[in-house]
Amino acid sequence: MAFDELKKNISEIDEHLNSYVEGSVEYAKLKGFKLSMVIVTYFAKIFFIGIVGLLALLLLSLAASLELGALLDNTVYGFLIVGVFYVLIGIVFFIFRRSIEGPILKTFSNHFFEEDEK
Repeated sequence: MAFDELKKNISEIDEHLNSYVEGSVEYAKLKGFKLSMVIVTYFAKIFFIGIVGLLALLLLSLAASLELGALLDNTVYGFLIVGVFYVLIGIVFFIFRRSIEGPILKTFSNHFFEEDEK
């Protein structure tokens, strides 16, 4: 009798363990899907906003270069000044690149490690 009850308990433990493992695997799949969708939508927004921003920046830079060239009576100098301005901005971004990485990492780690709301 005790052997049959032990066998039944082990069988129940096995069923519960299998159910737990299956649930954990499904949870991991859902968590991975959620994280990948957060990443995809984040980069899609950045991409589309970046495209529009770059087009606007291109047109504004062209206008500024032509206006500076007209003021200096030499179009090449206008384009050179705007080019040097962008090189300086690039150097500033390069110097402060670590402070840009931090918020991005924090955003994605919040999405990855957040507790599910019930």
